[in-house]
Amino acid sequence: MTTFSDTSPEIERLQVELMRQTPAWRKLYLVDQMNQTVRLLALSGLRQRHPQAGPEEFNRRLADVLLGPELAGRAYGPLPEEGRDAA
Repeated sequence: MTTFSDTSPEIERLQVELMRQTPAWRKLYLVDQMNQTVRLLALSGLRQRHPQAGPEEFNRRLADVLLGPELAGRAYGPLPEEGRDAA
C-alpha cells in the first residue's frame, strides 16, 4: 500500500477500509462527480484565458484539455483562430 506523508498510517488504513466497503455504484457516482468538477474547473480556466470565445470554441478548447491537442485536432479540426492565423 502506498503511504502519503501528510496522512497518518492509521487514518490511511481507515480510508482504504472505508473505500473497500463502499458499494460499486457509490464509487462510480464519486468518479462521475470528480469528472464533472474537473470539466467545470477546466471551463472556468478557459473562460478566463479566452473571454471572447463562444460555446463552440469553449467545447473545442475543452477537447484540447481532455483529449490533448493532437487527438482533439484530429477529431474536431483546428481551433478557430488557428485557421485565421494561417490565412
